[in-house]
Amino acid sequence: MLDDPQGAIDYEESGNGATIVFVPGSCSTAAAWRPIVAALAGRFRCVTTSLPGYGGTAERRTPIDPPMTREVEVVEAVVRRATGARHTPVHLVGHSFGGQVALAVALRRQVPVASLVIAEATTLDLLRAAGEIDHYQAFRDVTDRYFAAFQQGRPEAIAALIDFYSGPGTFESWPARARDFMVANAPTNILDWASAYGFLLPLPALQTIDVSTCVVCGSVSHPALRRASELLSIHLPDASFVTIADAAHFMISTHRKKWPASSLATAVRRQVVACRVSLHWVLD
Repeated sequence: MLDDPQGAIDYEESGNGATIVFVPGSCSTAAAWRPIVAALAGRFRCVTTSLPGYGGTAERRTPIDPPMTREVEVVEAVVRRATGARHTPVHLVGHSFGGQVALAVALRRQVPVASLVIAEATTLDLLRAAGEIDHYQAFRDVTDRYFAAFQQGRPEAIAALIDFYSGPGTFESWPARARDFMVANAPTNILDWASAYGFLLPLPALQTIDVSTCVVCGSVSHPALRRASELLSIHLPDASFVTIADAAHFMISTHRKKWPASSLATAVRRQVVACRVSLHWVLD
């Protein structure tokens, strides 16, 4: 746990080697990354955290904050702790809303980042900027219905959002504990969506992210998510694109047993190793 003037921040680390900082998505905590960290088997120094309002990380957002500001501050604090006095660049991995936060961290350039792995980031403004209006509207339609239902006192309406990501029946297939967690965190999730919709990501801005990036997408994820990932890989100057077979949006948990054949852990490992080799070659 990190002590911070604006409240506590989750911080856990394990393993040795190159440092990877994992940023979870909305309605998630540092614990979501345990299957990926376990799959990496101690080969790297893995640092996990939670975004504002989740786990042990205090909610610090207010209605007057610019979108994504407080989320980025949390991740930057974690990176500074992880890098220490040497300021060694970290490999930043973000999933879903956490992927959008990771991109915002890279854009701000306040902390050293060696590479990025972005798994199905909710880059809504990128869809809009690229003229993918149907895909953008798909997000708008499902979230508008969700927000309206929540305002009517139905926090269980978050189920429709989960099914949007991974197909009808996904929410009901989850254990009761997971469903209860989602319903309980619906208010915080809505704050996340305010940041996601308000965060502008024009195409020229992406061109300034010059670190090696691996964009990851599930083969059976919603078409709007897949297209957002494709656009991200196209418009980042140094990006690769990886599709995980038979995976949907919640690939962190559903594909944890497929290491090393097809999983997010595989993509992370390959990205970190490739970047390390590349840096070594440049230095020599």
